[in-house]
Amino acid sequence: MFAIQVKASGGPEVLEWVEVPDPVPGPGELLVEVDYVGLNFIDTYERSGVYSVDYPFTPGKEGSGRVIGRGDDVEGWWDGTRVAWGNAAASYAQKVVIPTSAAMFIPDDVDMDTAAALPLQGMTAHYLIRSVFPVAAGTTILLTGAAGGVGRLAAQLASARGATTVGTVGSAEKLAFSLATHTIIAGEWASVPERVESLVGKVDVVYDGIGADSFDHTITCLRRRGLMCLFGGASGQVPPFDLQRLNRLGSLFVTRPTLAHYLGDEQDWRWGELMGHVSTGFLDVLIGRVFPLSEAAAGHAHIESAQSVGKTLFKVSR
Repeated sequence: MFAIQVKASGGPEVLEWVEVPDPVPGPGELLVEVDYVGLNFIDTYERSGVYSVDYPFTPGKEGSGRVIGRGDDVEGWWDGTRVAWGNAAASYAQKVVIPTSAAMFIPDDVDMDTAAALPLQGMTAHYLIRSVFPVAAGTTILLTGAAGGVGRLAAQLASARGATTVGTVGSAEKLAFSLATHTIIAGEWASVPERVESLVGKVDVVYDGIGADSFDHTITCLRRRGLMCLFGGASGQVPPFDLQRLNRLGSLFVTRPTLAHYLGDEQDWRWGELMGHVSTGFLDVLIGRVFPLSEAAAGHAHIESAQSVGKTLFKVSR
């Protein structure tokens, strides 16, 4: 089979399309023929060396496909079953081995590309809105990257629960893709607090996936005892900061959550709610671009350019 391999850290050009041996499922594992792979910023962090990995490696943690084999001890997963996953290594490949614990059933009325777009960004949006800060009627939110994969989904989930959301986007071209209650262009982050204040006053919670460029400004948008939720670093990682700032800004709370800590026995519940929202047409899943997996470098360059909207996917050819 063919897969993407990275032999050393670097830019998108280090992503190579190479022939490798087929993976073999072991105990508790499924062999899946991959249809679509989800592209996420964590893939770029691992490729570039921001996150430590052992080289060579095949990136990717998320996708959709059909079961074509299983470990000897695996029961209940038959060939042809459509599954999605968000917690499996080496997904940038024509075939992948995933733990049965990571496999999530795709209903017949949900398309494979839509299913591949949701395991990481959809589940992240779900735990942010439903668990990190349980949003309810009357909650006010500041959400960065409101036209992106997580942001667009989070805005819809928040709206369904009665929240008012101010979303930021990076350019005028992205305004049409945001589903936040109010959307502003964050050209200069220093101006964002004043603009948010003029729209809704201080907010209850900030969901910030931009990181280095935005954090110092978005944290000042919070009301007294509000929650700062930093869930990503699209512009770079936030450096250590003085905890006394939380005191001065109003006894604030800060969290840096990760999806793995909000799954476990919660995975089926979260996935079930998302699939239900897709099946009923409530959740609008925007797939912005689809690249051939063999052109993974172009996909990485696309999302790192800050021009992407919605979810970026790779289509796997046979």
